[in-house]
Amino acid sequence: MEPAQPRPTRPLRGITFKLCSVMVFIVMASLIKATSAHVPAGQAVFFRSAFAIPVIMLWLAWRRELGTGLRTANPMGHLWRGVVGTVSMGLGFAGLGYLPLPEVTAIGYAAPLLTVIFAAMFLGEEVRLFRISCVILGMVGVLIVLTPRLSLGPGTASVTEAFGATLVLGSAVFAALAQVFVRKLVNTEGTAAIVFYFSLTATTLSLVTLPFGWVWPTPFEAGLLVLAGLLGGVGQILLTSSYREADASLVAPFDYASMIFALGIGYFIFSEVPTWTMLGGAALIVTAGILIIWREHKLGLERARQRKAMTPQG
Repeated sequence: MEPAQPRPTRPLRGITFKLCSVMVFIVMASLIKATSAHVPAGQAVFFRSAFAIPVIMLWLAWRRELGTGLRTANPMGHLWRGVVGTVSMGLGFAGLGYLPLPEVTAIGYAAPLLTVIFAAMFLGEEVRLFRISCVILGMVGVLIVLTPRLSLGPGTASVTEAFGATLVLGSAVFAALAQVFVRKLVNTEGTAAIVFYFSLTATTLSLVTLPFGWVWPTPFEAGLLVLAGLLGGVGQILLTSSYREADASLVAPFDYASMIFALGIGYFIFSEVPTWTMLGGAALIVTAGILIIWREHKLGLERARQRKAMTPQG
């Protein structure tokens, strides 16, 4: 039997899909932010998750993966990933109502840094000095972004801004925990199943918040929320497609293009002017994240060379 052919990579297409997914997710967040003054975060989670499901199902049907893509060998793993991910989403959506969009985006960059720590704690992954140093650098950046919001007193942040910063940081913590669950799920589960069951779990769990102040949205708000859900599904498809087309080490750094999009939307749509403190902290976080991705890429190449050099054992 002939050996399996390596999956062809199309870097330009992968990067294009990645940038489109980043843009779609930022637009989705801006739609949620536009409704946050009236619509509770739990209700926004419902719209974001429920209206993503039809998009994902149509995509799977188009790829003829509807039957196989939703099979699961670990339903409880999906449940726990869904619980943690839904909490992260709810906290993040709530934080959008208190802080500028670029600031929420910058604090959200703490998630991959925290994932490194949690993966070492819960999965036993080895973390060497280089990655530890990058995590420390990134967390310094997070503190720089957070400090103006958490410093209460005359001429400093309000209590509501401090509360919003705490919500967004909590969202990053739970997002990192969700990634730990995903790392375990990928050992037995396909991408389609992980995406679908998360949306299904989040939709169901969001209904728990129904007694806590859901409102009847205006037609305009309902339209924005439905569009946010549809875009969430499209964004997930684009994200998945980007990793099909090119190596993760190539496309992952383009996550940080979200800051450019967030700054533009924040300035032109919400009249949010970024501070130099926020930009400086974000720069440190982005630098740390890119360094970790670069290091992982180098280690991946090294491991590949070692496997290639090994002689088969008889």
